[in-house]
Amino acid sequence: MRPDLFHIGNVALHSYGLMIAIGIIAAFYTTEYRSKKMGIDPEPVFSFGIWGVIGGILGAKILFWITELPSIIKDPSLLLDITEGFVVYGGIIGGILAAVLFCRIKKLKFMPYLDAGAPTIALAQGFGRIGCLMAGCCYGKETDAWFGIVFPEGSHAPAGVTLIPSQPIYSAANFLSFTVLVLLSKRLKAYGQTGALYLIFYSVGRFFLEFIRGDVRGNVGIFSTSQFISIFILIAGLALFFICGKFFKKDVQVKAENINEKSEEEYL
Repeated sequence: MRPDLFHIGNVALHSYGLMIAIGIIAAFYTTEYRSKKMGIDPEPVFSFGIWGVIGGILGAKILFWITELPSIIKDPSLLLDITEGFVVYGGIIGGILAAVLFCRIKKLKFMPYLDAGAPTIALAQGFGRIGCLMAGCCYGKETDAWFGIVFPEGSHAPAGVTLIPSQPIYSAANFLSFTVLVLLSKRLKAYGQTGALYLIFYSVGRFFLEFIRGDVRGNVGIFSTSQFISIFILIAGLALFFICGKFFKKDVQVKAENINEKSEEEYL
């Protein structure tokens, strides 16, 4: 657990930022590979991903500001801190909306690219949670279990206390989600269903894993903010899965060179 890997003068290489970067790069290359395997044009993948990343960062920051609104009203200077304070669900929502906008502008069909990229979001999140472990953020509750972990001084987690290893559990769940989504995507009969399953898997996993978190987070009634949002993301994922199954059936005869020439109604 090392929040800072090393320093060059006054500049530090943060372990969390490094793992996020590794996750994004892995997601880019995996999405491009999946696009080729699915028979869709891989050329727009880089721009598609850039839009998704920028939208994700903005969405994560905006949702953090919303959850911290009472504190920001008391101290508006908190808005100036752009290096910390991001909410994953805001990143997912913002990234998807930005990707939809990109496809609209470029006249691409969103659903096939969503299916190519959705599993790789889980892949990136798996690496991101390793960054959480190294930084000590998103730590678990105190425990006496043999598998507990103890963070040193300088981490975001309380030092010298045995905690549930929430970050490795989150990471493993995301890597498992990536693997299952890749395997299932080959069997699904409609575009958009892989993306829908990602939303379903993530929301269910996040809802239950929130119970082992020990860090301070916002809440809505008896639920944490993330658990509350998970309920609606699950509903949206289920609705998307069945809607896609009815309206966005895959055409097995579609070839790589003409998938983006099909009608807008077919693939959104």
